[in-house]
Amino acid sequence: MKRALLMLALLAVPALAQTAPNAAEVNAILADARTLYVDLHEHPELSSHETQTAAKLATRLRGLGYEVTEHVGGTGIVAVLKNGAGPTVMLRTELDALPVEEKTGLPYASKVHAKNDAGLDVPVMHACGHDLHMASLFATAEIMARNKQSWHGTLMLIGQPAEETIGGAKGMIDDGLLTRFPRPDVAVALHVDNRIPAGKIGITPGIYDTNSDSIRITIYGKGGHGSMPHTAVDPIVTAARTILSLQTISSREVKPGEMAVVTVGYIRSGTKNNIIPDDAELGLTVRTFKADIRKQVLAAITRITRAEAAAANTPREPRIENYESTDAVYNEPALAERLRGPLVAALGKDNVVDLEAQTASEDFSYFVKQGIPGFYFTLGGAEPEKFAQAKAAGTNLPSNHSSLFAPDLEPSLRTGIAAEVAVLRNLLSASASELRKLSSSAREPR
Repeated sequence: MKRALLMLALLAVPALAQTAPNAAEVNAILADARTLYVDLHEHPELSSHETQTAAKLATRLRGLGYEVTEHVGGTGIVAVLKNGAGPTVMLRTELDALPVEEKTGLPYASKVHAKNDAGLDVPVMHACGHDLHMASLFATAEIMARNKQSWHGTLMLIGQPAEETIGGAKGMIDDGLLTRFPRPDVAVALHVDNRIPAGKIGITPGIYDTNSDSIRITIYGKGGHGSMPHTAVDPIVTAARTILSLQTISSREVKPGEMAVVTVGYIRSGTKNNIIPDDAELGLTVRTFKADIRKQVLAAITRITRAEAAAANTPREPRIENYESTDAVYNEPALAERLRGPLVAALGKDNVVDLEAQTASEDFSYFVKQGIPGFYFTLGGAEPEKFAQAKAAGTNLPSNHSSLFAPDLEPSLRTGIAAEVAVLRNLLSASASELRKLSSSAREPR
C-alpha cells in the first residue's frame, strides 16, 4: 500500500526545480517579515480577541492585491488571490497568543497584560509560535503575488482566531468559510517547535497529533468548619482521591502500548485554611490517538469520578463537562509523499526529516473533517547548537507554551517561507482532479 501511494505521488510531482523558491525571492521579503514578527511578538492578543493582530495581517495582504474579508468567525480573515483556472489551495495561520508571562529575555519580549474571558488580568505571550506562522504566511503571500507566472488557480489564505481554545476553525466553518469562499481542494499549515533544529522541516504521513478533550469536573461537598470535618463532606479530599484514581486509567485500564494521557492541570477550591468548602473544581486535558481508546478513557473518567463521589457520600453527583474537543490531525499519506519532493528540492535532502506523531493537539482537524485533504508539517525552531547540546545531555529545550519558548528567528523564518512557497507552487501547478486523486478513502483508525 505504501509503495502504491509513493508511486502515485511521484507520478503526480511536476518539475520540482520550478517550484523551489530561489534565495533572492526569500531575501527580498525577509526583512519585512522579521519586522512583522517582532511587532506581533511584542503585541500578542488572547484567543477570540485578536482584533489588532487580524487588522495588521489583513492590511498587508490587501496591499499585495488579495481580496480580503475580515470578521469571519469572529476575528478571522480570508484572503483570496485568483490566477486563472486551476485548483484552490488553502494556507492557514493562527492569530492568537497565550496567557503566559514571557521570560525569554528577548529585546522584543512581550510585556502585555489583558483581561481574559473570566475578567482576570493575565500576562500574554506568543508562546506557541503563531507570530512566526503569521510572518511566514505574509512573506509567502508576497512571493506568490509577485510571481504569478509560477502557478495557476486560486490561493486562499486563512488567518484563524482561537486555535488555543479549539474554537476558531469551527467558528470560521460555521460562518460560511466553505460556502462564501472557494472551497479548497487541499489545506496546508505548518507549526514551529523545538523537536528539530531551525532549518529543517518534519513530515508526518497519517496521524500527526492527538485527539484532545478538555474536561471540567465539579465535585460537590458540604461546607463546614475546618475543626469539625465530621459535620461536613470535604470536596477537597474527594478531589484528591479522584485525581489519584484517574491516573490508573492509562496505567491499568488502557492496553499497554496504546497512547492515552490524562492530566489534571488545576484544582480550585476553598478560600481559607479553616473552612471546608462546598465544592472543588478540576481541569483535565485528555489526549489519545485512536477513537476507541478515546471513548474508553472518557467513559472511565466519568465512572471513576462518580464512584469516588459516591464513596465520599457527597450530597449530589459531580458535574462532568467536555467543553473543548478536537480530533487528531490527519495527513493524507499520498499528499505528504507528493510534497516531500518539492520540500527536498527547496531545502535539501538532509533538511527534510520524518517525525513521529506528537501528543499535542490542534483544531486544523476541523478543516480535514470537512473532506479536504490536509498537509500539516513541522517547522524546526531550535537553535542548532543548543539542540545538539540538549540531545547530548539527554535534556529537552523549552517546548511550545513555555515562558522560555523562542524559535531561532532568522533560520526558522527563512525555512518556513521557502517551504510554504515550494508546497504552494507544487500544488498550484496541478489540476483539481489531480489533487483529488491523492485523497485516500480508507484512513488509519482514529
